[in-house]
Amino acid sequence: MKTINNFFKPFDAEKLISRFSAAVVYGVLSSFALNFFYQPGHIYASGSTGLSQVISEIVKRAVGYDALPISLALVLVNIPLFFLAWFKIGKQFTVYTVVTILMSSIFIKFIPVTTLTQDPAINAVFGGAILGFGVGNAMKSGISSGGTDIISLYIRRKTGRTVGTLGFIVNGAIIFLAGVLFGWQSMLYSLIAIFVSSRVQDAIYTRQKRMQVMIVTQKSDELVKALFERLRHGVTILNNAEGAHSHQKQTVLMTVITMYEYQDFKVVIEEVDPKAFVSISENVRVLGNFAEIND
Repeated sequence: MKTINNFFKPFDAEKLISRFSAAVVYGVLSSFALNFFYQPGHIYASGSTGLSQVISEIVKRAVGYDALPISLALVLVNIPLFFLAWFKIGKQFTVYTVVTILMSSIFIKFIPVTTLTQDPAINAVFGGAILGFGVGNAMKSGISSGGTDIISLYIRRKTGRTVGTLGFIVNGAIIFLAGVLFGWQSMLYSLIAIFVSSRVQDAIYTRQKRMQVMIVTQKSDELVKALFERLRHGVTILNNAEGAHSHQKQTVLMTVITMYEYQDFKVVIEEVDPKAFVSISENVRVLGNFAEIND
């Protein structure tokens, strides 16, 4: 009983509602992208959604009818990854991911495939933009859309390295199969859709964009405490700095935050030391230990 209580206790009600809402939004947007643009345009998505499309089409061609719909294939593709997430990443993360995948599967099943246009370029651009917005919003809300996200997160936690080649290999295989199944025109427009989706996703999801912050302050102790409590990142202290004009003794604080945390960082500075001088360098690369907060 104690284990069960410990499992459910960290689920904050407000956060639970927020993430469930994000899962529903992702389910609606992914089904719109798939059933209104990708399917009519013979375009493949990236990740587990695209893989589900491939598997569903292969089964359909093999048996002569739609024996394995995309909605069911999406769940089956992610089941092994659910177990990986549960044992290696975190139980709450897994629960939210399962909910997200189920929402997507349900909406894909019950929203009918509708042809809005025959133009594959329009289908690729609009489908990619809608799906990218859905994935970016899901990630921004702290939930995963499953698929390669789970594998990438596991490897990053295990080794500390990002796995950009993983998505490239998986998506490359999906696109190649799209060319084999539907022709190379389908492959070209699938590439366009994936490119648009990734750009929109990057615009929405800013947690991975890191910024180096240098703060010149006379309230170093208060700022270090406030920054750690609010952002939970380490801070490097450079003592005995001196203003060239005033010759006043200052302290320089250096830390790295993400774009996602920028607004919280501004609030801390305004509350603790609004007279501090702050220098920010965007899109910095970080080697070594950089804690990523996963609630």
